[in-house]
Amino acid sequence: MLLIFAITVGVILACAFYLMLRRSIVRLIVGLALMTYGVNLLIFSLGDLTKRGAPIIDETPVENMADPLPQALILTAIVISFGVLAFTMALGYRASQVIEGDDLDTLRAVDTDE
Repeated sequence: MLLIFAITVGVILACAFYLMLRRSIVRLIVGLALMTYGVNLLIFSLGDLTKRGAPIIDETPVENMADPLPQALILTAIVISFGVLAFTMALGYRASQVIEGDDLDTLRAVDTDE
């Protein structure tokens, strides 16, 4: 099971890096979103992938409890990635209005003219 997660994370991150290296603002944003999904899967796979009980101290033995740390890290990563993605989308929208297109090389040319 862990091998499937590792291969999936690798493929998702490879696709994300490929999209982020393209010259389009939209592909950059989609690549950033894919990268956050890949990192969330990576954090999820760092925990134990077996079925365990809820981490509530009651009569459940400690060795049968799930580790709550990866779950908390993934929740935090989702919130942060949503904020970064929203900011990147707003920045990309504004940049596309300024350069009247989607090409990142044009954005570099506009930046050096001033």
